[in-house]
Parts: sequence; structure tokens; C-alpha cells
Amino acid sequence: MSPYDIIIVRKDVDDNEDIIRAQVKTAKKAVNFTGGSRGGVDRESKSDVKKYIQSTATSDVVIGIHPIDDRTYELYFVPTILVEHLNQKSISINRISDLKENYFILENCKDEKLIIQKCSEYSILT
Repeated sequence: MSPYDIIIVRKDVDDNEDIIRAQVKTAKKAVNFTGGSRGGVDRESKSDVKKYIQSTATSDVVIGIHPIDDRTYELYFVPTILVEHLNQKSISINRISDLKENYFILENCKDEKLIIQKCSEYSILT
């Protein structure tokens, strides 16, 4: 089992394939960055040995899916570069409003310098 849910394949300016590894999380009030634990019927109560926080080693972006109603959702693209700099387990969707459906951030989620610059401009990083 891999630590990401989706592989996004896109062409870069030189027509080379660029692969983005995405972890998808439901985000009612916050985007959770933890993985490796399961809820529900199939969960076995053992230790938190498998539990981890998303990082550039596990995925490139966490996509928070915020339900508006039964048919409408908002997507929040949180690069794992940002997750590593925040050093926390989750973030409020109110704090990352500039990442909502920000496809520029998604497309550039592996560019550390750009992500840090933009997230500082958005006041996500202080």
C-alpha cells in the first residue's frame, strides 16, 4: 500500500512527463497531514507504529476536499514542502484559503523556493 492516493501525470514545457504524488483527505474544518492509521470497522487497535505525517518522502501534495453540499466540493492543494515547514499535524482551511483551487500551486508543488515564497506571501508561513 502506498502513502499516496493519486498519481497526477502532466507534461512540462519540454513535453516531459511530470508526476505528482497526491494524498487525498476530507477537510471539513482542517486538512489533516497524518497517515498510516485507519478508522472504521477494519481498524485493529495496535500501536501508532505505522502513523506518520505527510512529507516529501511520502507524497508531493495533500489535497483537502472540503464538502460544500452533497454535490459540491472545494479543493485545497497543500504541498508537502509546506507541511514540512509547518511541522504540525493539520491546518485550518481558513488559514489556507489562498491554496483553494490554486492550480499554480499544484503544478509547482515540488519547487521548494517558489512554494516557500508564495506561502509567505499568502501569510501561511510567517
